[in-house]
Amino acid sequence: MGNIINFAHRGSSKICPENTMAAFRKALEQGATGIETDVQLTKDGQLVLIHDETLERITSGTGWVKDHTLKELKNLDAGGKFDSAFQDERIPLLDELLELVKDTETIVNIELKNGVILYEGLEQKVIDRVRAFNMSERVVISSFNHYSLVLCKKLAPEIRTGILYMEGLYEPWEYAKTIKADALHAYHYAVLPEFVQGAKTSGMVYHPFTVNDVKEMQRLLQAGVNGIITDYPDRLAALLAAKV
Repeated sequence: MGNIINFAHRGSSKICPENTMAAFRKALEQGATGIETDVQLTKDGQLVLIHDETLERITSGTGWVKDHTLKELKNLDAGGKFDSAFQDERIPLLDELLELVKDTETIVNIELKNGVILYEGLEQKVIDRVRAFNMSERVVISSFNHYSLVLCKKLAPEIRTGILYMEGLYEPWEYAKTIKADALHAYHYAVLPEFVQGAKTSGMVYHPFTVNDVKEMQRLLQAGVNGIITDYPDRLAALLAAKV
């Protein structure tokens, strides 16, 4: 069980505010071997880690991420709504996360948030930063926008890509091959043991999301998935340690 990637979904996002440096650091403390995060572009073209295209749910700001400069976004509180103990947390840059993990073996799953807003140049900017940190071997780029993943493969064949999808995609490993993707980032209900075996035959791996129930983690591990994306990396770490 040692090769299963324990992806912390937006960091350790149940005990820290999601997609903050506090959440990423806590995830590593809890035994995460991978970190999943979301990237968007600021008004002045900077790569920031935030899930929603708008600011209201998570931060002290309002409006669209794309309409604010990095300086404006860095002035917002990204932790106080979660818990007053995290009042000083800020929206991080992609560089801050890459800097945190560059000297570890942590895998980083970067989800391109370009379904609602088609951020021009997002793919190239992400690839440039990943290469600048010499982390091409340790990054998986995922997106629900599969046109974007095709572009990523053209720009950086050496960086793995993962197709995000919900349920009911027929033989997704065959489809993934057509866009040269490397991994299936499926909603966990769309992962059955026979699917995992079909994918393995094609050299494709499953990293289902977002799996928080221990019994569901066990089901997926028994099915043979290669990684699990979870809000509770400590639960998965304990499960994997027990199976060694």
